[in-house]
Amino acid sequence: MNKEESIRFAAKYLEDLLSFFGINVAVYATAEDDVIQLSVPSTSLNSLLIGRNADNLRSLQHIVMMALVTKNAELTRVSIDIANYKRQREDRIAGKAEGWIAKVRETGEPMTINLNAADRRVVHKLAQDYSDIETHSEGEGRERKLIISKI
Repeated sequence: MNKEESIRFAAKYLEDLLSFFGINVAVYATAEDDVIQLSVPSTSLNSLLIGRNADNLRSLQHIVMMALVTKNAELTRVSIDIANYKRQREDRIAGKAEGWIAKVRETGEPMTINLNAADRRVVHKLAQDYSDIETHSEGEGRERKLIISKI
């Protein structure tokens, strides 16, 4: 399955999965950096679809990803955003990261923060805008932490 077919399959698969919950919406799909981006509009069941700590959202991503893997799709990485939840979360994390970076710049002391992979990626990307700041991650699995330090 080529890239375009992978994108169409992922969108249709998610639409079918959502219809199981009685949610009949069109899923908007694109691909960015070899990741299929699926956007679900706001519905009355946003909180159910996102779940506590976005656990249900990650589960939906995993289900769609595994369906793509079984179809031997060219693109298998999937990011689902429900009612712009991820975009809003990225904005909140970026705001916090600005404060963390300011503190590290002021004190010169490195800062260790426990964040999930998506949130760490937001901070890594933001930190690239600072020539005197460096970030890296240490640890494995759920114990992986982000370190912000001065160069």
